[in-house]
Amino acid sequence: KLFFTDYGNVAKVERCDMDGMNRTWIVDSNIEQPTALALDLINKYVYWVDIYLDNLEVVDYQGRKRHTVMRGRQVRHLCGIAVFENYLYAVNSDNFSILRINRYNGSDVQSLTNLENAKEIRVYHKRTQTAARSHACEAEPHGLPGGCSHICLLGSSYKTRTCRCRTGFFLGSDGKSCK
Repeated sequence: KLFFTDYGNVAKVERCDMDGMNRTWIVDSNIEQPTALALDLINKYVYWVDIYLDNLEVVDYQGRKRHTVMRGRQVRHLCGIAVFENYLYAVNSDNFSILRINRYNGSDVQSLTNLENAKEIRVYHKRTQTAARSHACEAEPHGLPGGCSHICLLGSSYKTRTCRCRTGFFLGSDGKSCK
């Protein structure tokens, strides 16, 4: 799945399949300007920052179990978040500090360091990497991902895929070749 925020006409947190199909709103009420977003892949939770409401919130992948982790002026400047173990890690755009926040109750906020002009943060650790299984976009013997000549996007499961073409090309009648 692909998770993303939108604060156009209607602010929301959404998800869809990697090929853009099955687009679903998971949060569309009491939300104004969602910006940063992070996923807890193990427990299937979505965290986001609403810089207009000064909230750091969480919801499960289906839009249930919503609650506020942290609220207040300190949230207003968060521009990037990541999840690892019991903490959220965030970038404060006001002073470029990297914060560690208890993700269960928003307490125990610690400034770890400052990084000039930081905007995003990612945690790279072996435990954050999901085990790869065979999938529809694996390279075939000719080296084409999923048999697609340009781009292979996973569908609603790891067994389905959709081929797409780069700008200026169109998909042929075989559903794989770009012309």
